[in-house]
Amino acid sequence: MAEESDLEKTEEPTGRRIEQAREKGQVPHSRELGTFLVLITAAATLWMMGGWFVQRSMVIVRDAFTVDAQLAREPGLLVPHLGEVFGDALFLFAPLFGLLLLAALLPPFFLNAWVFAPKALVPDIKRLNPAAGIGRMFSWSSLMELGKAVLKAALVGGIAVLLIWSMRAEIFGLLTEPLESGLAHAGRMVMFSFLILVAALALVVAADVPFQVWQYLHKLKMTKDEVRREMKEMMGDPQVKGRIRSLQMQAARRRMMDAVPQANVVVTNPTHFAVALSYQAGMAAPRVVAKGVGMIALKIREVASGHGVPILEAPPLARALHKHAELDAEIPSALYNAVAEVLAYVYQLAGWRQNGGDYPVPPRELPVPPELVPEVA
Repeated sequence: MAEESDLEKTEEPTGRRIEQAREKGQVPHSRELGTFLVLITAAATLWMMGGWFVQRSMVIVRDAFTVDAQLAREPGLLVPHLGEVFGDALFLFAPLFGLLLLAALLPPFFLNAWVFAPKALVPDIKRLNPAAGIGRMFSWSSLMELGKAVLKAALVGGIAVLLIWSMRAEIFGLLTEPLESGLAHAGRMVMFSFLILVAALALVVAADVPFQVWQYLHKLKMTKDEVRREMKEMMGDPQVKGRIRSLQMQAARRRMMDAVPQANVVVTNPTHFAVALSYQAGMAAPRVVAKGVGMIALKIREVASGHGVPILEAPPLARALHKHAELDAEIPSALYNAVAEVLAYVYQLAGWRQNGGDYPVPPRELPVPPELVPEVA
Protein backbone atom coordinates (compact mmCIF):
# COMPACT_ATOMS: atom_id res chain seq x y z
CA MET A 1 0.00 0.00 0.00
CA ALA A 2 2.87 2.34 0.77
CA GLU A 3 4.33 1.78 -2.70
CA GLU A 4 0.97 2.54 -4.31
CA SER A 5 0.56 5.75 -2.36
CA ASP A 6 4.04 6.85 -3.44
CA LEU A 7 2.97 6.48 -7.07
CA GLU A 8 0.09 8.90 -6.57
CA LYS A 9 0.81 12.53 -7.33
CA THR A 10 -0.16 13.97 -3.98
CA GLU A 11 2.70 16.45 -3.44
CA GLU A 12 2.56 20.10 -4.43
CA PRO A 13 5.00 20.98 -7.24
CA THR A 14 8.36 22.30 -6.14
CA GLY A 15 9.80 25.57 -7.36
CA ARG A 16 12.15 23.67 -9.64
CA ARG A 17 9.29 21.66 -11.16
CA ILE A 18 7.38 24.87 -11.91
CA GLU A 19 10.50 26.49 -13.39
CA GLN A 20 11.11 23.47 -15.63
CA ALA A 21 7.51 23.65 -16.83
CA ARG A 22 7.88 27.36 -17.59
CA GLU A 23 11.01 26.62 -19.64
CA LYS A 24 8.86 24.31 -21.77
CA GLY A 25 6.23 27.01 -22.20
CA GLN A 26 3.81 25.36 -19.77
CA VAL A 27 2.15 28.24 -17.94
CA PRO A 28 -1.38 28.94 -16.71
CA HIS A 29 -3.56 30.75 -19.22
CA SER A 30 -7.15 31.93 -19.36
CA ARG A 31 -8.86 32.72 -22.67
CA GLU A 32 -11.70 34.32 -20.74
CA LEU A 33 -9.31 36.74 -19.06
CA GLY A 34 -7.97 37.85 -22.44
CA THR A 35 -11.46 38.31 -23.84
CA PHE A 36 -12.52 40.24 -20.76
CA LEU A 37 -9.54 42.61 -20.89
CA VAL A 38 -10.15 43.33 -24.57
CA LEU A 39 -13.84 44.01 -23.98
CA ILE A 40 -13.32 46.12 -20.86
CA THR A 41 -10.71 48.18 -22.72
CA ALA A 42 -13.12 48.70 -25.59
CA ALA A 43 -15.92 49.59 -23.17
CA ALA A 44 -13.77 52.08 -21.27
CA THR A 45 -12.55 53.70 -24.49
CA LEU A 46 -16.04 54.00 -25.91
CA TRP A 47 -17.39 55.26 -22.58
CA MET A 48 -14.85 58.09 -22.48
CA MET A 49 -14.69 58.85 -26.20
CA GLY A 50 -17.90 57.34 -27.53
CA GLY A 51 -19.45 60.68 -28.41
CA TRP A 52 -16.42 61.71 -30.42
CA PHE A 53 -16.30 58.30 -32.16
CA VAL A 54 -19.97 58.58 -33.12
CA GLN A 55 -19.59 62.10 -34.45
CA ARG A 56 -16.49 61.24 -36.47
CA SER A 57 -18.11 58.04 -37.75
CA MET A 58 -21.14 60.00 -38.90
CA VAL A 59 -18.91 62.46 -40.75
CA ILE A 60 -17.01 59.62 -42.43
CA VAL A 61 -20.22 57.84 -43.44
CA ARG A 62 -21.68 61.08 -44.79
CA ASP A 63 -18.52 61.79 -46.78
CA ALA A 64 -18.47 58.26 -48.15
CA PHE A 65 -21.96 58.52 -49.58
CA THR A 66 -21.79 62.14 -50.64
CA VAL A 67 -21.28 62.41 -54.38
CA ASP A 68 -20.77 65.94 -55.63
CA ALA A 69 -21.13 67.13 -59.22
CA GLN A 70 -17.42 66.72 -59.99
CA LEU A 71 -17.47 63.04 -58.94
CA ALA A 72 -20.55 62.52 -61.08
CA ARG A 73 -18.78 64.01 -64.12
CA GLU A 74 -15.41 62.31 -63.49
CA PRO A 75 -15.86 58.74 -62.18
CA GLY A 76 -12.07 58.35 -62.07
CA LEU A 77 -12.03 60.52 -58.95
CA LEU A 78 -14.15 57.97 -57.07
CA VAL A 79 -11.17 55.77 -56.14
CA PRO A 80 -9.13 58.62 -54.56
CA HIS A 81 -12.30 59.75 -52.79
CA LEU A 82 -12.90 56.31 -51.29
CA GLY A 83 -9.19 56.07 -50.39
CA GLU A 84 -9.48 59.31 -48.46
CA VAL A 85 -12.56 58.02 -46.65
CA PHE A 86 -10.75 54.78 -45.83
CA GLY A 87 -7.75 56.75 -44.50
CA ASP A 88 -10.02 58.80 -42.25
CA ALA A 89 -11.64 55.62 -40.91
CA LEU A 90 -8.24 54.01 -40.32
CA PHE A 91 -7.01 57.11 -38.49
CA LEU A 92 -10.16 57.05 -36.35
CA PHE A 93 -10.03 53.40 -35.31
CA ALA A 94 -6.25 52.75 -35.28
CA PRO A 95 -5.78 53.98 -31.66
CA LEU A 96 -8.68 51.80 -30.51
CA PHE A 97 -7.25 48.75 -32.27
CA GLY A 98 -3.84 49.50 -30.72
CA LEU A 99 -5.35 49.59 -27.23
CA LEU A 100 -7.21 46.34 -27.87
CA LEU A 101 -4.00 44.68 -29.06
CA LEU A 102 -2.22 45.83 -25.91
CA ALA A 103 -5.06 44.50 -23.76
CA ALA A 104 -4.84 41.14 -25.54
CA LEU A 105 -1.16 40.90 -24.55
CA LEU A 106 -1.77 41.61 -20.85
CA PRO A 107 -3.21 38.30 -19.50
CA PRO A 108 0.21 36.59 -19.09
CA PHE A 109 1.33 39.44 -16.85
CA PHE A 110 -1.67 38.98 -14.55
CA LEU A 111 -0.96 35.24 -14.30
CA ASN A 112 2.84 35.60 -14.07
CA ALA A 113 2.93 33.56 -17.26
CA TRP A 114 4.95 35.78 -19.58
CA VAL A 115 7.94 33.62 -20.52
CA PHE A 116 10.25 33.13 -23.48
CA ALA A 117 10.41 29.38 -24.02
CA PRO A 118 12.41 28.30 -27.10
CA LYS A 119 11.70 24.67 -26.19
CA ALA A 120 8.02 25.26 -26.89
CA LEU A 121 8.89 26.22 -30.48
CA VAL A 122 10.56 22.87 -31.21
CA PRO A 123 8.15 20.56 -33.13
CA ASP A 124 6.91 17.64 -31.04
CA ILE A 125 6.60 14.43 -33.08
CA LYS A 126 4.31 12.95 -30.44
CA ARG A 127 1.65 15.50 -31.31
CA LEU A 128 1.45 14.04 -34.82
CA ASN A 129 0.29 10.71 -33.39
CA PRO A 130 -3.45 10.36 -34.25
CA ALA A 131 -4.09 8.16 -31.22
CA ALA A 132 -2.57 10.74 -28.90
CA GLY A 133 -4.59 13.48 -30.61
CA ILE A 134 -7.83 11.57 -30.09
CA GLY A 135 -6.83 11.00 -26.48
CA ARG A 136 -6.34 14.72 -25.97
CA MET A 137 -9.71 15.44 -27.58
CA PHE A 138 -11.49 13.30 -25.01
CA SER A 139 -9.27 14.10 -22.05
CA TRP A 140 -10.62 15.51 -18.81
CA SER A 141 -9.04 18.88 -19.60
CA SER A 142 -10.67 19.06 -23.05
CA LEU A 143 -14.05 18.12 -21.64
CA MET A 144 -13.70 20.83 -19.00
CA GLU A 145 -12.86 23.39 -21.68
CA LEU A 146 -15.89 22.26 -23.70
CA GLY A 147 -18.12 22.54 -20.65
CA LYS A 148 -16.83 26.04 -19.91
CA ALA A 149 -17.39 27.11 -23.51
CA VAL A 150 -20.97 25.82 -23.44
CA LEU A 151 -21.71 27.54 -20.13
CA LYS A 152 -20.13 30.78 -21.30
CA ALA A 153 -22.08 30.71 -24.56
CA ALA A 154 -25.30 29.95 -22.69
CA LEU A 155 -24.70 32.77 -20.20
CA VAL A 156 -23.72 35.41 -22.75
CA GLY A 157 -26.32 34.25 -25.27
CA GLY A 158 -29.07 34.22 -22.66
CA ILE A 159 -28.22 37.72 -21.50
CA ALA A 160 -28.08 38.95 -25.11
CA VAL A 161 -31.52 37.50 -25.84
CA LEU A 162 -32.96 39.10 -22.69
CA LEU A 163 -31.43 42.46 -23.60
CA ILE A 164 -32.78 42.36 -27.15
CA TRP A 165 -36.21 41.32 -25.91
CA SER A 166 -36.30 44.05 -23.25
CA MET A 167 -35.29 46.71 -25.80
CA ARG A 168 -37.37 45.45 -28.72
CA ALA A 169 -39.61 48.52 -28.69
CA GLU A 170 -36.60 50.87 -28.82
CA ILE A 171 -34.99 48.81 -31.59
CA PHE A 172 -38.08 49.04 -33.80
CA GLY A 173 -38.40 52.72 -32.90
CA LEU A 174 -34.98 53.42 -34.42
CA LEU A 175 -36.51 52.95 -37.87
CA THR A 176 -38.65 56.04 -37.41
CA GLU A 177 -35.89 58.34 -36.08
CA PRO A 178 -33.75 60.71 -38.15
CA LEU A 179 -30.28 59.41 -39.06
CA GLU A 180 -28.24 61.43 -36.56
CA SER A 181 -30.52 60.95 -33.55
CA GLY A 182 -31.07 57.31 -34.52
CA LEU A 183 -27.33 56.62 -34.62
CA ALA A 184 -26.84 58.34 -31.25
CA HIS A 185 -29.73 56.36 -29.73
CA ALA A 186 -28.40 53.12 -31.19
CA GLY A 187 -24.94 53.91 -29.82
CA ARG A 188 -26.32 54.32 -26.30
CA MET A 189 -28.22 51.05 -26.56
CA VAL A 190 -25.16 49.20 -27.82
CA MET A 191 -23.02 50.70 -25.07
CA PHE A 192 -25.49 49.68 -22.37
CA SER A 193 -25.73 46.15 -23.74
CA PHE A 194 -21.97 45.97 -24.07
CA LEU A 195 -21.45 46.90 -20.41
CA ILE A 196 -23.97 44.29 -19.27
CA LEU A 197 -22.19 41.59 -21.28
CA VAL A 198 -18.79 42.67 -19.92
CA ALA A 199 -20.15 42.47 -16.37
CA ALA A 200 -21.43 38.95 -17.08
CA LEU A 201 -18.06 37.96 -18.49
CA ALA A 202 -16.38 39.33 -15.36
CA LEU A 203 -18.22 36.65 -13.36
CA VAL A 204 -16.88 34.01 -15.73
CA VAL A 205 -13.33 35.36 -15.38
CA ALA A 206 -13.60 35.47 -11.57
CA ALA A 207 -14.28 31.73 -11.61
CA ASP A 208 -12.00 30.77 -14.51
CA VAL A 209 -8.71 32.37 -13.42
CA PRO A 210 -8.47 30.60 -10.03
CA PHE A 211 -9.55 27.37 -11.73
CA GLN A 212 -6.84 27.68 -14.39
CA VAL A 213 -4.16 28.28 -11.74
CA TRP A 214 -5.42 25.31 -9.71
CA GLN A 215 -5.55 23.10 -12.80
CA TYR A 216 -2.03 24.13 -13.80
CA LEU A 217 -0.59 23.32 -10.37
CA HIS A 218 -2.63 20.10 -10.24
CA LYS A 219 -1.04 18.92 -13.51
CA LEU A 220 2.41 19.57 -12.06
CA LYS A 221 1.82 17.65 -8.84
CA MET A 222 4.52 15.16 -7.96
CA THR A 223 4.81 11.79 -6.28
CA LYS A 224 6.72 11.47 -3.03
CA ASP A 225 9.43 9.60 -4.91
CA GLU A 226 9.77 12.44 -7.46
CA VAL A 227 10.16 14.97 -4.65
CA ARG A 228 12.85 12.84 -2.98
CA ARG A 229 14.76 12.39 -6.25
CA GLU A 230 14.60 16.09 -7.01
CA MET A 231 15.90 16.99 -3.56
CA LYS A 232 18.83 14.59 -4.01
CA GLU A 233 19.64 16.11 -7.41
CA MET A 234 19.44 19.64 -6.03
CA MET A 235 21.64 18.84 -3.03
CA GLY A 236 24.27 17.50 -5.44
CA ASP A 237 24.21 20.64 -7.58
CA PRO A 238 27.19 22.92 -6.71
CA GLN A 239 25.17 26.03 -7.54
CA VAL A 240 22.36 24.92 -5.23
CA LYS A 241 24.85 24.10 -2.49
CA GLY A 242 26.40 27.53 -2.85
CA ARG A 243 22.99 29.17 -2.78
CA ILE A 244 22.02 27.24 0.37
CA ARG A 245 25.26 28.23 2.08
CA SER A 246 24.69 31.85 1.08
CA LEU A 247 21.15 31.81 2.48
CA GLN A 248 22.35 30.15 5.68
CA MET A 249 25.03 32.80 6.13
CA GLN A 250 22.51 35.58 5.52
CA ALA A 251 20.11 34.07 8.06
CA ALA A 252 22.90 33.66 10.63
CA ARG A 253 24.00 37.25 10.03
CA ARG A 254 20.44 38.53 10.55
CA ARG A 255 20.12 36.57 13.80
CA MET A 256 23.48 37.90 14.91
CA MET A 257 22.52 41.51 14.24
CA ASP A 258 19.21 41.00 16.04
CA ALA A 259 21.16 39.90 19.14
CA VAL A 260 23.46 42.96 19.24
CA PRO A 261 20.92 45.28 20.96
CA GLN A 262 20.71 42.80 23.88
CA ALA A 263 24.51 42.68 24.32
CA ASN A 264 26.25 44.24 27.35
CA VAL A 265 29.25 45.51 25.41
CA VAL A 266 30.93 45.44 22.00
CA VAL A 267 34.71 45.01 22.05
CA THR A 268 36.46 46.41 18.96
CA ASN A 269 39.89 46.54 17.29
CA PRO A 270 38.74 49.45 16.78
CA THR A 271 37.36 48.99 13.24
CA HIS A 272 38.63 45.70 11.82
CA PHE A 273 37.17 43.41 14.50
CA ALA A 274 34.01 43.62 16.62
CA VAL A 275 32.74 41.12 19.20
CA ALA A 276 29.46 41.59 21.10
CA LEU A 277 29.31 40.01 24.57
CA SER A 278 26.32 39.25 26.75
CA TYR A 279 26.24 38.28 30.41
CA GLN A 280 23.24 37.89 32.69
CA ALA A 281 22.94 36.77 36.28
CA GLY A 282 22.90 32.99 36.49
CA MET A 283 25.02 32.44 33.38
CA ALA A 284 28.16 30.34 33.84
CA ALA A 285 30.22 32.70 31.68
CA PRO A 286 29.77 35.56 29.22
CA ARG A 287 28.67 34.53 25.74
CA VAL A 288 29.55 35.83 22.29
CA VAL A 289 26.31 36.90 20.58
CA ALA A 290 27.88 38.53 17.50
CA LYS A 291 31.29 38.84 15.90
CA GLY A 292 32.74 39.87 12.59
CA VAL A 293 35.46 41.60 10.63
CA GLY A 294 35.46 44.37 8.06
CA MET A 295 32.00 45.48 6.97
CA ILE A 296 30.30 43.11 9.41
CA ALA A 297 32.32 44.64 12.26
CA LEU A 298 31.26 48.11 11.15
CA LYS A 299 27.62 46.98 11.03
CA ILE A 300 27.87 45.55 14.56
CA ARG A 301 29.26 48.89 15.77
CA GLU A 302 26.48 50.76 13.97
CA VAL A 303 23.71 48.62 15.49
CA ALA A 304 25.28 48.81 18.95
CA SER A 305 25.64 52.58 18.74
CA GLY A 306 22.03 52.93 17.62
CA HIS A 307 20.77 50.95 20.64
CA GLY A 308 23.03 52.49 23.27
CA VAL A 309 25.25 49.44 23.73
CA PRO A 310 28.70 50.48 25.10
CA ILE A 311 31.59 50.10 22.63
CA LEU A 312 35.07 49.53 24.07
CA GLU A 313 38.25 49.65 22.03
CA ALA A 314 40.45 46.78 23.21
CA PRO A 315 42.39 45.47 20.17
CA PRO A 316 44.15 42.44 21.75
CA LEU A 317 40.97 41.23 23.46
CA ALA A 318 38.86 41.81 20.33
CA ARG A 319 41.27 39.78 18.19
CA ALA A 320 41.54 37.01 20.78
CA LEU A 321 37.76 36.73 21.17
CA HIS A 322 37.21 36.71 17.42
CA LYS A 323 39.84 34.01 16.94
CA HIS A 324 39.07 31.67 19.84
CA ALA A 325 35.43 32.30 20.89
CA GLU A 326 32.62 30.60 18.99
CA LEU A 327 29.40 32.41 18.10
CA ASP A 328 26.55 31.73 20.57
CA ALA A 329 29.02 30.05 22.91
CA GLU A 330 30.79 30.92 26.15
CA ILE A 331 34.13 32.68 25.97
CA PRO A 332 37.33 30.67 26.60
CA SER A 333 38.25 30.40 30.27
CA ALA A 334 41.64 32.00 29.55
CA LEU A 335 39.83 35.26 28.78
CA TYR A 336 37.62 35.32 31.90
CA ASN A 337 39.74 37.89 33.75
CA ALA A 338 40.00 40.27 30.81
CA VAL A 339 36.28 40.11 30.08
CA ALA A 340 35.49 40.51 33.79
CA GLU A 341 37.34 43.84 33.81
CA VAL A 342 35.41 44.92 30.70
CA LEU A 343 32.07 44.03 32.30
CA ALA A 344 33.06 45.81 35.52
CA TYR A 345 33.71 48.94 33.47
CA VAL A 346 30.33 48.53 31.72
CA TYR A 347 28.52 48.29 35.07
CA GLN A 348 30.39 51.38 36.34
CA LEU A 349 29.39 53.20 33.16
CA ALA A 350 25.74 52.26 33.69
CA GLY A 351 25.95 53.53 37.29
CA TRP A 352 27.46 56.81 36.15
CA ARG A 353 24.68 57.29 33.60
CA GLN A 354 22.09 56.70 36.29
CA ASN A 355 23.64 58.46 39.31
CA GLY A 356 26.31 60.75 37.90
CA GLY A 357 29.64 61.29 39.65
CA ASP A 358 33.10 60.69 38.25
CA TYR A 359 33.26 59.23 34.76
CA PRO A 360 34.65 55.68 34.95
CA VAL A 361 38.07 55.14 33.42
CA PRO A 362 38.11 52.51 30.63
CA PRO A 363 40.48 49.61 31.29
CA ARG A 364 43.79 50.03 29.50
CA GLU A 365 45.96 46.94 29.97
CA LEU A 366 43.70 43.90 29.97
CA PRO A 367 45.13 40.53 31.04
CA VAL A 368 44.94 38.83 27.66
CA PRO A 369 47.34 35.87 27.23
CA PRO A 370 49.73 36.83 24.39
CA GLU A 371 49.47 33.38 22.81
CA LEU A 372 45.74 33.97 22.22
CA VAL A 373 46.24 37.24 20.33
CA PRO A 374 46.63 36.59 16.58
CA GLU A 375 48.83 38.80 14.49
CA VAL A 376 47.08 41.37 12.30
CA ALA A 377 47.61 40.61 8.61
